[in-house]
Amino acid sequence: MSRPLSGMKVVGKPRRRVDARAKVTGQTRFADDLVLPRMLHCKLLRSPHPHARIRRIDARAALSMPGVKLVLTGADLPIPYGILPVSQDEHALCLSRVRFVGDPVAAVVAVDEITAFEALDEIQVDYEVLPTIADPLEALATPEPKIQPYGEGNVHKKVALEFGDVDAAMAGADHVFEDIFFYQGNTHLAIEQHAAVGAVDPDGKLTLWSSTQTPHYVHRALARVLQIPAAHIRVIAMPNGGGFGGKSDPFNHEIVVAKAALVLGRPVKTCLNREEVFYCHRGRHPVTMKLKTGVKSDGSIVAMDLQTLLDGGAYGSYGVASTFYTGALQTVTYQVPRYRFRGCRTFTNKPPCGPKRGHGTPQPRFAQEIQLDKIAAVLRLDPARLRQSQLAKPHSLTANYMRLGTISLSECIDRVVEGSDWKNRYGKLPFGHGIGIACSSYLCGAGLPIYWNTLPHSGVQLQLDRSGRVTAFCGAAEIGQGSDDVLANLVAEVLGVDPFDIRLVTGDTDLGPVDLGSYSSRVTLMMGHAAIQAAERARDLIAQAVSAKLEVPVARLVFADRRVFDAQDPARGVSFAEAVQVGEAMHGTLGTTGSYRPPESAAKYKGGGVGPSPAYSYSACVVEVQVQPETGWVEVEKVWIAHDIGRALNPVLARGQVEGSIYMALGEALMEEMDYRRLPRHLSAALVHKFPSMLEYKSPTTLEMPEVITYLVEDPDDAGPYGAKEVGQGPLLPVMPALANALYDAVGIRVDEVPITPEKILRALGDRTAHRCGPKSFPFIEWPEPLRVPPPWEGGDGKAQNEGPRRRREGAIVAPDVAQPGLSPHPSTPEGRREKSDETSPAPELPEVLR
Repeated sequence: MSRPLSGMKVVGKPRRRVDARAKVTGQTRFADDLVLPRMLHCKLLRSPHPHARIRRIDARAALSMPGVKLVLTGADLPIPYGILPVSQDEHALCLSRVRFVGDPVAAVVAVDEITAFEALDEIQVDYEVLPTIADPLEALATPEPKIQPYGEGNVHKKVALEFGDVDAAMAGADHVFEDIFFYQGNTHLAIEQHAAVGAVDPDGKLTLWSSTQTPHYVHRALARVLQIPAAHIRVIAMPNGGGFGGKSDPFNHEIVVAKAALVLGRPVKTCLNREEVFYCHRGRHPVTMKLKTGVKSDGSIVAMDLQTLLDGGAYGSYGVASTFYTGALQTVTYQVPRYRFRGCRTFTNKPPCGPKRGHGTPQPRFAQEIQLDKIAAVLRLDPARLRQSQLAKPHSLTANYMRLGTISLSECIDRVVEGSDWKNRYGKLPFGHGIGIACSSYLCGAGLPIYWNTLPHSGVQLQLDRSGRVTAFCGAAEIGQGSDDVLANLVAEVLGVDPFDIRLVTGDTDLGPVDLGSYSSRVTLMMGHAAIQAAERARDLIAQAVSAKLEVPVARLVFADRRVFDAQDPARGVSFAEAVQVGEAMHGTLGTTGSYRPPESAAKYKGGGVGPSPAYSYSACVVEVQVQPETGWVEVEKVWIAHDIGRALNPVLARGQVEGSIYMALGEALMEEMDYRRLPRHLSAALVHKFPSMLEYKSPTTLEMPEVITYLVEDPDDAGPYGAKEVGQGPLLPVMPALANALYDAVGIRVDEVPITPEKILRALGDRTAHRCGPKSFPFIEWPEPLRVPPPWEGGDGKAQNEGPRRRREGAIVAPDVAQPGLSPHPSTPEGRREKSDETSPAPELPEVLR
């Protein structure tokens, strides 16, 4: 019954996505489109101070306004939550302290948005202003007051790992290069703003509709904070108008509308305005990097030493994982025999950072690819050949025990080199014109779940009706990336029907099996395998029945063109609908399931859970720029990009993802930044977002989008469904360094930070010595002793030599403000240690709330 890849009817064929018609005709319903009977509206009161203690909240005037139904404060939602088990440090509404401008303090629920918004002005909050931590340097130098009650001062996380003797390898290198880079933070800028609707059904059960990427984790957070059984909560992820990682945390507004719906017994809706979305943030971390690389005279790498310093904002979010990601994938693209990585994430009084497209990896990729270009320049080597000569080996283990699969990066380089006429143009264009190259790699889903367990990461359930209809149920969230199309595509391929014959029910925690969420480019691979398994099980049941009816061996049956027929006599067969009826007559109602769990990682050391993936994608990119040396203005004229996709399930969608990545990357490279300003008049106003609106936060328009030549390089990887690998995030990574390298080819300067603005270009052009603009120093950090893990070629087994015994657990619960009802403090939490902190020793005095 199996069909060779060359005989595929659906997979690999360009076609419109299954939800395209609804989207282009405006029929897709997003969260803010929902209108329920008797629905109320919610608005959040946000802190004007970056750091302050809440002494008193007086909501009496707001509650007395006509149309106001409810005012909630932190006292109504005292249990903390967070996306990671090790950083449960957020509250739906601040209990006793605000930690950034925009932190929510109270919520008003009213008959309409205008009434709720006006009532916010009637709530009086008495704040005691606290000193502000503005950046990582201040965080390192200012241990008190602590922004969070856990961590070392205002350091959230330090990591130190070493694979082989890096110092010895550096000493034996022919050349050692050391550079400092800075990657500015930026935000996702999804067109759709965050929105959520909470409602209670007649049985008293809660339903939340939300623009979320992770309905499973929102479901967990609601059960935890609201203290109601998880089985009584339903989360429906509405189609997202873009996510890019910005909707992958559980958010305070989701919990608030759920709580309000429970209290009032009426639906409650909120839709954030654009300024509030900037406050939610969870975007790209600002990262300062110090990269030291030892090479031989031919440019081959012998050792690498990377230090990263992250500005994490006020809360943990995905920050622990983000810190590891700034170093975990540096060994996956090129051969790095010995590697040391040290990372430090700090707390500051800014909106929290988190995962944005490429999560933690674009920053070190920017540094590594520019430094490789510098190495090529000093050693007088061709930058493309230098990269191609030392690519990581397929099906190998890296120094830090990432298990690699297929790698077609060499072909990717060949494609962009040929397409751009690199050999005849690099270093030979007129002054002001230049081309640059860079490469990258990215994972196809994280190898471990956020909460460690042995359960599947994704599940799919199929129901086959005697009418011939197939319904696919899955918890995966469609966020614009095309996951619904992938699900229909794969099921249709196996069962021999058209993708439009498949009815999809996705992103609903009540109706579909668990999928962990749309993040880390995991859905195509993990949901895809689950879908194929469920479809193959359904096919086998049907085939058994049809075989008996037609008296044809099962092995000769073909499922294609909405029929099931004999491969040797295609006229002998039945329609798919009849085949389902025959199957139902033999087996009863037809329903099957499929699931997927990634293979076990080879990385057994602490921290080895970040980085492993079933497969890795690869990209190569050439960017052509024109620079006006008088003004510093940069125009990107053309981009050539090749992406190792394994197999393109739908080439139309794949190309769209590649081009979307380039668009986002150009914004990060040239103009986007989450910048903050200090207002000197008062300590409390020290950190205000410089431009929290789309009028001032600059991003590219269609006028800035250059011509793009996309090459999809197909080399199927057995780890992916029909050989497919990710395409949603990886193509972004090489664009920023390729542009920076093109700048050097054009005018002979280095800008070692993003965004690369005209001011920085002029500054570098005016630097007659270094011809460079970028950070000049990396701060001193007292690093812990690194975990020492011998690489595989030195007889290592993936375990650290100097690591004590470890035990698996869900993670320590960190209680920021008050202990949770029914939970005792874990010894590793601030309450357990009883460290001296204004929030944990003794317990803080909660603000007086007047209602």
